[in-house]
Amino acid sequence: MNLYCCTIDLKDDAKALAFAHALDEWMGLLMERKVILDWQLYRRKLNLADGLYRDFMLQIAVKDLAQLDAAFRVSGEDDDAISTRYRSVHGLIKHVDFGLYRPFPDPERVERMGLL
Repeated sequence: MNLYCCTIDLKDDAKALAFAHALDEWMGLLMERKVILDWQLYRRKLNLADGLYRDFMLQIAVKDLAQLDAAFRVSGEDDDAISTRYRSVHGLIKHVDFGLYRPFPDPERVERMGLL
């Protein structure tokens, strides 16, 4: 499993609950299409964070890079339902940073180390 992580700040006039609802609709569609395994949205608590951290953290679980690629392909499809859900989320975002993480040590690395 891999985690695609996004840290997000909303636009000044965006409502947090509207963002959470729109994201639930968008991630639900991606799960229905089986291009993601799961997702979680977190919000910074008590404003306790360094300046590098944003207000929200989104974690999207995918089994491999092929599944992540499929999720990106769905995002680009020419379909009104997809476009509407995608825009309803991204229209509320002011800034996003992202990264892709994997379990460590990964199974391949553990196997190689076992051979030494």
